[in-house]
Amino acid sequence: MNLLRFDGEPAWIDTVCALWRDRLRTQPYLRMCLPSGTTPAPIYAEMSRSARAGQVSFSRATVFALDEFGGLAPDDPGRTRLTLQRQLLDAVDLPGASFHTLDPDAPDLTRHLAAFDADVRGGIDLMILGIGLNGHLGMNEPGSDEESPTRRVDLHDSTIQASARYFTHAHLPRWGVTVGLQAILTSKEVWLLANGQRKADIVRCIVQGEIGTAVPASLLRRHPNCSLFVDAEAGSLV
Repeated sequence: MNLLRFDGEPAWIDTVCALWRDRLRTQPYLRMCLPSGTTPAPIYAEMSRSARAGQVSFSRATVFALDEFGGLAPDDPGRTRLTLQRQLLDAVDLPGASFHTLDPDAPDLTRHLAAFDADVRGGIDLMILGIGLNGHLGMNEPGSDEESPTRRVDLHDSTIQASARYFTHAHLPRWGVTVGLQAILTSKEVWLLANGQRKADIVRCIVQGEIGTAVPASLLRRHPNCSLFVDAEAGSLV
């Protein structure tokens, strides 16, 4: 794992976006798996600006959603699909058919998840991830198997409470569907993003602690092409 530490969030954003623009320019058919949430939000805002300015194009790329909450109305604004659209995809030129999402309400959920898993295991060129405070990746909570496929999962209490910031109601999701660790760990390139002081402890665990499923993000230390991007606050303990 390559640790890239920046003096502040602006430099963190600028570097990630510059590298991302470069990847899309050199590999326009880039297959990406993307998260939603607060960590990538400023990076998505800058990529949206870059797309509007004609500095980058998503027109031939493919995007897979990393996960999705279950037990919500299809139009709930807190859904991952809708959040990712608001944060990035509505502002770039990605064709609608090139955005692949997980549907927790699929009539045959088992078949749907197996088909999605076959797609992501077919090759993700760039996997971008945030880090949960307990080290989860997507919705792969501590204890997830390294060979886990795309599947339905129950969320840990800390993840449920952390999700409250995405919703305007108290009906917080207790389960979801997620790309599994197998697809994450076999992606060609992985970027792990962390910013802010509240991520400092988990960043230290990932970088200096024991590698294992108790902290799923630590498994990325074995990945041959993984970069951990941290601002000064998130990297203050390493």
